[in-house]
Amino acid sequence: MLGPMPDDVYTHGHADAVLRSHRWRTAENSAAYLLPQLPSDAVVLDVGCGPGTISVDLAARVPRGRVVGIDRSAEVVAEAALHEVPNARFEAGDVYALSYADASFDVVHAHQVLQHLSDPVAALREMRRVCRPGGLVAARDSDYGAFTWWPECDAMDDWLTLYRTVARGNRGEPDAGRRIKSWAIAAGCTDVTATASVWGFSSPDERDWWAGLWADRVTASALAEQTVARGLATAADLARIADGWRAWAASADGWFSVLHGEVLCRV
Repeated sequence: MLGPMPDDVYTHGHADAVLRSHRWRTAENSAAYLLPQLPSDAVVLDVGCGPGTISVDLAARVPRGRVVGIDRSAEVVAEAALHEVPNARFEAGDVYALSYADASFDVVHAHQVLQHLSDPVAALREMRRVCRPGGLVAARDSDYGAFTWWPECDAMDDWLTLYRTVARGNRGEPDAGRRIKSWAIAAGCTDVTATASVWGFSSPDERDWWAGLWADRVTASALAEQTVARGLATAADLARIADGWRAWAASADGWFSVLHGEVLCRV
């Protein structure tokens, strides 16, 4: 019998600045490592689907299959359902206690989910349970400790320190990318292929978009609220960090990379 499920906190929350980032994500920019392994008739579970942009892209690649997207937030599930894709459906769900029978899916996928969980190994174990023998558990997570940017910016250094402190205060692991293979093995996966890939932001439009997201997040999101409530920074501190992001975006030589760890686990 299962014990009580962890009461995890989603560090980012669902402010507009967060969802703007989620809506940008596609199968190409966020699940490219999985696509060559995706049969056209696959039945896919997309865990932590958010507003569903990756899910509907995956559905287009399985025209003879289907995709089920789940998220803990009823608000974002409702947004995802607006896509109205015939072979995709969306529902609320808990990765620690998936409401599906054993071996229900050919592929079980999670993007940027494990880093927010207090027990990522338990989540992967549950994802593995609902994956059929011969199927794939696929997961990709960023690694904040490996984020790199130029030019140097003290305010952005402070941002990274604050973010990692808040996330770990929520019992998450912001440096998940480097740990994802280890977590998969601990969850009982024995056939694991681990890779890495990056998002890069350097053009003027890319810098404006990326910096704008984070400037808004550090001043008007659940992250900002938690930071101030825990006494880690003041509103003035966060405004200074937001200004640092904007200054970075204005730098003609601005460059930012986001490293991700990825695993494909054959069940």
